[in-house]
Amino acid sequence: TWGYGNTKFYKDHVLFIKLLYELVTIPKLEISMMQGFARLLINLLKKKELLSRDDLELPWRPLYEMLERILYSKTEHLGLNWFPNSVESVLKTLVKSCRPYFPEDATAEMLDEWRPLMCPFDVTMQKAITYFELFLPTTLPPELHQKGFKLWFDEFIGLWVSVQNLPQWEGHLVNLFARLATDNIGYIDWDPYVPKIFTRILRSLNLPVGSNQVVVPRFLTNAYDVGHAVMWITAMMGGPSKLVQKHLSGLFNSIASFYHPSNNGRWLNKLMKLLQRLPSGVVRRLHRERYKKMTWLTPVPDSHKLTDQDVTDFVECIIQPVLLAMFSKTGSLEAAQALQNLALMRPELVIPPVLEKTYPALETLTEPHQLTATLSCVIGVARSLVSGGKWFPEGPTHMLPLLMRALPGVDPNDFSKCMITFQFIATFSTLVPLVDCSSVLQERDDLSEVERELCSATAEFEDFVLQFMDRCFGLIESSTLEQTREETETEKMTHLESLVELGLSSTFSTILTQCSKDIFKVALEKVFNFAVSNIFETRVAGRMVADMCRAAVKVRQNCLSLVPLDDDVLHDEELDKELLWNLQLLSEITRVDGKKLLPYREQLGKILQRTLHLTCKQGYILSCNLLHHLLRSATLIYPTEYCSVPGGFDKPLSEYFPIKDWGKPGDLWNLDIQWHVPSPEEINFAFYLLDTFLQPELTKLEHYATGKLEMSRDDVQQCLAIVHNCLIGSGNVLPPLKGERVAHLENYRETIARVTRKLLRYILDNSEDDTKSLFLIIKIISDVLQFQGSHKHEFDSRWKSFNLVKKSMENRLQGKKQHIRALLIDRVMLQHELRTLTMEGCEYKTSHQEMIRDLLCLSTSSYGQVRSKAQQAFFTALGTYNFCCRDIIPLVLEFLRPDRQDVTQKQFKGALYCLLGNHSGVCLANLHDWDCIAQTWPAIVSSGLSKAMSLEKPSIVRLFDDLAEKIHRQYETIGLDFAVKKCIEIAVMLQKSEHPGSNFTGLRSEEIQLGIQRQKEKNAEALRNYENLVNMLLDCVEQRNLPWKFEHISIGFLSLLLRDDRILPVRAIKFFVQCLNHDAIVVRKVAISAVAGILKQLKRTHKKVPICPYEISGNPKPSSIQAGDRPDNQWLHYDSQSLPKTKEAWESCCFAEQIIYDHFSDPKFVEQLIKFLSLEDRKGKDKFNPRRFCLFKGLFRNFDDAFLPVLQPHLEQLVADSHESTQRCVAEIIAGLIRGSKHWTFEKVEKLWKLLCPLLRTALSNITVETYNDWGTCIATSCESRDPRKLHWLFELLLESPLSGEGGSFVDACRLYVLQGGLAQQEWRVPELLHRLLKYLEPKLTQVYKNVRERIGSVLTYIFMIDVSLPNTAATKSPRVHEFTTRILENLKPLMEVDEEIQNHVMEENGVGEQDERTQGIKLLKTILKWLMASAGRSFSTAVTEQLQLLPLFFKIAPVENDNSYDELKRDAKMCLSLMSQGLLYPQQVPLVLQVLKQTARSNSWHARYTILTYLQTMVFYNLFIFLNNEEAVNDIRWLVIKLLEDEQLEVREMAATTLSGLLQCNFLTMDGPMQTHFEQLCKMRLPKKRKRDLGSVVDTIPSGDLVKRHAGVLGLSACILSSPYDVPTWMPQLLMDLSAHLNDPQPIEMTVKKTLSNFRRTHHDNWQEHKQQFTDDQLLVLTDLLVSPCYYA
Repeated sequence: TWGYGNTKFYKDHVLFIKLLYELVTIPKLEISMMQGFARLLINLLKKKELLSRDDLELPWRPLYEMLERILYSKTEHLGLNWFPNSVESVLKTLVKSCRPYFPEDATAEMLDEWRPLMCPFDVTMQKAITYFELFLPTTLPPELHQKGFKLWFDEFIGLWVSVQNLPQWEGHLVNLFARLATDNIGYIDWDPYVPKIFTRILRSLNLPVGSNQVVVPRFLTNAYDVGHAVMWITAMMGGPSKLVQKHLSGLFNSIASFYHPSNNGRWLNKLMKLLQRLPSGVVRRLHRERYKKMTWLTPVPDSHKLTDQDVTDFVECIIQPVLLAMFSKTGSLEAAQALQNLALMRPELVIPPVLEKTYPALETLTEPHQLTATLSCVIGVARSLVSGGKWFPEGPTHMLPLLMRALPGVDPNDFSKCMITFQFIATFSTLVPLVDCSSVLQERDDLSEVERELCSATAEFEDFVLQFMDRCFGLIESSTLEQTREETETEKMTHLESLVELGLSSTFSTILTQCSKDIFKVALEKVFNFAVSNIFETRVAGRMVADMCRAAVKVRQNCLSLVPLDDDVLHDEELDKELLWNLQLLSEITRVDGKKLLPYREQLGKILQRTLHLTCKQGYILSCNLLHHLLRSATLIYPTEYCSVPGGFDKPLSEYFPIKDWGKPGDLWNLDIQWHVPSPEEINFAFYLLDTFLQPELTKLEHYATGKLEMSRDDVQQCLAIVHNCLIGSGNVLPPLKGERVAHLENYRETIARVTRKLLRYILDNSEDDTKSLFLIIKIISDVLQFQGSHKHEFDSRWKSFNLVKKSMENRLQGKKQHIRALLIDRVMLQHELRTLTMEGCEYKTSHQEMIRDLLCLSTSSYGQVRSKAQQAFFTALGTYNFCCRDIIPLVLEFLRPDRQDVTQKQFKGALYCLLGNHSGVCLANLHDWDCIAQTWPAIVSSGLSKAMSLEKPSIVRLFDDLAEKIHRQYETIGLDFAVKKCIEIAVMLQKSEHPGSNFTGLRSEEIQLGIQRQKEKNAEALRNYENLVNMLLDCVEQRNLPWKFEHISIGFLSLLLRDDRILPVRAIKFFVQCLNHDAIVVRKVAISAVAGILKQLKRTHKKVPICPYEISGNPKPSSIQAGDRPDNQWLHYDSQSLPKTKEAWESCCFAEQIIYDHFSDPKFVEQLIKFLSLEDRKGKDKFNPRRFCLFKGLFRNFDDAFLPVLQPHLEQLVADSHESTQRCVAEIIAGLIRGSKHWTFEKVEKLWKLLCPLLRTALSNITVETYNDWGTCIATSCESRDPRKLHWLFELLLESPLSGEGGSFVDACRLYVLQGGLAQQEWRVPELLHRLLKYLEPKLTQVYKNVRERIGSVLTYIFMIDVSLPNTAATKSPRVHEFTTRILENLKPLMEVDEEIQNHVMEENGVGEQDERTQGIKLLKTILKWLMASAGRSFSTAVTEQLQLLPLFFKIAPVENDNSYDELKRDAKMCLSLMSQGLLYPQQVPLVLQVLKQTARSNSWHARYTILTYLQTMVFYNLFIFLNNEEAVNDIRWLVIKLLEDEQLEVREMAATTLSGLLQCNFLTMDGPMQTHFEQLCKMRLPKKRKRDLGSVVDTIPSGDLVKRHAGVLGLSACILSSPYDVPTWMPQLLMDLSAHLNDPQPIEMTVKKTLSNFRRTHHDNWQEHKQQFTDDQLLVLTDLLVSPCYYA
């Protein structure tokens, strides 16, 4: 947009934004237009620093209304609106761009608007938070913070802290906090929340802890987005308290071992993303604080900027994981990106360890993966390495050794190694001038130490270049085409070879560009000798050598080696290799600066005359290439050098010292690019070539086309090849097609077009099977139309590779486009190409029209390959010229007309393909325009009657399927009425703005009126078109003999034409209603949705009465906002004392049609419909169908109870039949009935329920496995968003006696399920019902049947769902967990008091006899377990205090081993513990949990003691920072684990050791002096002497206390050793020595020592060479002895 920030235009900029804003928010704007305006507006607002809040203010409400209308559309699901998929992201980006400019009161208004939606039990919560995340402005200046985030911050963060089960909206809340933190660094004190934030981020990574862990599934799906978590962390860093950095180090310490390459799992991607995003986030923040220009946005206060110490701490805490991740299973990409950013900040900490890994990798031959990984990381840090800087001056000295050692990587046998080596060498040589500076040492004595070292090293450059060339020659010699391949016609290289060729040529040209004159001369000589002394085949090796020669010639001019030629070879079919090779060489080395070719023009002309007409195809193709390259070199505009320093390195060393330029960025403001611009001589040379070689060919072809001249096919192809090469060589000097001739020079483009068209006619008439010529003609036509000097696809691939290179070498810290000069030049060149590609003159002239028609003709030819090539050219052309689609559609449709006899099947197919379009371009069948659709859709349907159509041909059937599918996928509702009122005012202001010297007179008001008038006419025409289209489609369907497929297609099209702003024409409504009883199920499905939509169109609007809740409830309006059950919303509650059971009470509560009526009152029609609806569609896959529900809901909503009498007998009959499909059908109808009766009068409703109650009773007693889901959905759907008082009949019915036991346990479970579905929808409005239900269920908790228990568990979750501890919420009237648990514990007492193991010996039926308390207790416990399992992850806050009292009981029951044969009770207890241990704890709950654990540790049952430990591991990891924040808790846990190490039960001791090693590994505990001495003391315990055993004495099997203590010490040491599996800390060697002393102790000590040693060996084996360094020689001797001693195998 004109010179952004240009003050002259700045007022216009603002006006344009306002105009577009008005256009986007036109109320009924067609979506495609809206998207177009939105994308433009986003571009105008993109750079927010240019316009401050003072310049521009935009309202937020219109955007909100638009989002509400489109993203939460009430009609889209009924098929009345078709939105494209992209609309959501466009709208969200639009809001993001407008957000900084919302007025200052916007925050308060938004809170008022969306706070009522914030009900955590409802889906609206998700909607509210999504809106807040999207709309709330966070960039207000500090003086307005009172009107900004301070209004909501405490409330939202309170909500976030108190929710424990990760609901879907929590992630959106985090995104909002992340944005708030980033925009207001230093204005919010995050410290109180830091432990909670980090705990939740760690939980969100979903890392596996402990052995057999069950993950709550929603934790996987609703986890935080890593990108936003990183934003949040980086924004909180810095500042006076170093809290965040401390936690970040803790986070990486605790997860570092997960990064080790031997670990893998689905969590790995998240970890890698974290690693890659964090450094780039910190770099972005540093850039903002230190380098970015100041703008109107709030700057970071000095107190909170990152200091150098902060940066160092950050780099130190993250570097270890990054180095581990280099060799990860998922590849080294993330690590390389992280290293690139870290090296910008602290090269001295980052580069040395990377190099330490790289040098050995370059030496080894056996681990190629290691090599590719390290090289790609070094490429990332290359720029920081080479430029050295104040932090890391010795960096550059590493470059030469690295380059020399990388050379062996150019290896013909290992492709990926070869490519990464090329990239590595190219990267370094781009950064560094390859100049030998060693002579400077004699001349200057003011050099620093490092500079002296570098100067002497640069003497090796020449050696490096020559060695590199030798390697390349070796590569070329090993990749020549073998004889076997030459005989077969493979003209192309394989994909790999072409990549190697590209890598080789670009690396070589980079090296030559960067080296000094002396080195270049040596290199040139070497290439020249290699090329001249060998002869290569032209396909693979030849191409590579020619590329190297081209690179050499391009860099500095040199004489062209000319090719000797004899006359006698002109007619040979096969030319000798030498000639071909010389030609190839010549054609490549002419790709140089045009000026250098001029001296040789005579010789070149002679060569061309001799070679262009060689008979041998390979020969003349090479010669054509030569011509093509000559023309391009002479006529194009391009830069001639890409050196990293302007002016090159040829200055004498006394004036210019190259070492200063290592890694230096180009200067954007004086790039000093040397351009090649064609001189008049070059243009003349080009036209001389065209006149000499193109003209005769065109004449020949013209004569051939008129029959004056006979030519063989090969000759025709040769002529065409020459024409094509001339065209693409000189494309940018030939003006575009104009339709008339240009005076001064013959415009060859026109002539080529003319001759080609003639030739095409002639070939099609005389030799249509000459497909090769046709291919060439297609190429020529598409280039005549499009080619202006470069091809789009070549440009795209260059753009891509440019971006990759830029990414790998950019400096994000300094910013300001500090790229290498070569990259900047490349970017300028790409910009120039982009300009030529954007076709000027896309007007659609007659000549274009003729060419496009030719392409259409070729697209319907009888040869498949010709068709597909022509179609591609056809689609490209359609995309280029405006409005040509409308012109061409009738011609395409000609082929589909049913009354034409002369269309072949091939033409028919071709035409269909032309309509279908390719995947990216336009689709003719679905243009966004009424005129076009009105032609194409009916034509597609009628083509079913065409002669050429045959449904026997699968290819044609597939085409029609694809067409229909594509139209359905891409169709967007097209607008009918379009009005611009408010926009006109702004447009008038725009006209008046002071343009510099614009001589544009504003429109007069009558002209504006005329425009408005035309708009109205256009709307009327659109409406006519719409109705015509509907009628034509209906006519098509009613034709006789139309095949069924086309009938279906047509009905599909009609269903797309339903709209929410026009009612469908009556004839179509009738058609759809009749289709409800069509024979084909596909049609019935479409009709059901369509009729549901039509009923929505016909819905009458109900008048809304505003009410004030405070008046109704008689309570005063409260001053502060509170959520929950308040006095003023109590009148909404369900209260059985005051239900509206009489007509008066009911009414005092606040609460195209003829055709449809006729059909649905006709018993025959209804009977047939019901029969169809109760058929099975896909066995076992059917579900409750919301579309059918919408149909019935619409019927009963629009027609009240008119159809009940007809339906009643059917309903009664369906309910009685227990088949799956009939039950589903009746469930759908009943749900529709209940929801449809929302606005009926009381009498009608009462009558309805008299009918429904018996039906539902029958249905619920006939319920089966297949149908209970459908009935659940039915009742839940009926109750959704309805006032419970209006449905009191239903609730009373459901609550009658759910667990009557009639019909067995299954029916009981189902009834509960159905009831739960209804109550869950009602949320907080039915406290009375919930109390009644709980009272009913409590005595029945001791159920025997498992399915009933599970259901009760789930129902209890819903009953207590409302009891939450959210901030500023009133206490609930619904049942409370606390009171319930107290009552339960009373009943479980008998189980608590016994010590023996609890067995599950319960008779499996509800016995009549009074059973003892204990059995009752066990049954009760089973149900309670089901409840706790169901509520894990469902309820918002965990009732920890109450559940804790149950913990000791679970610890006792849970089994230790993993064994599925255990009974249900034990399995459930184990599962329940696993889920509870993962729960998120509030800080105040920590001491309570530890209290219970300490108490259980004294328990007599060793099972309980063992289980505590597994519980502890998970709990600590999942609440890591909350525990670390509480010193007392850490000490308690340490005490607990060390105490259990001395437990008398072996299993408990071993588990304690495992736990200890885990806690050490995640740095929760540290291995400090006292702990180590404690273990060493224990190890020294004396063992009792062995006494002779008396036979039969049992005493000795119990280990003595001393042995246990000694074992504890050994276990402690072993835990320390196992806690660092991937490295050797300083304390480890000594501990290993201590351990080895116990190898011969009695069992179980010996076993422990052996296990520890073998584990140590296994984990340290990979990097043993490194680890060895930590041990002394004596220790190594002992170790080797231990690890390989026979005891190891024992």
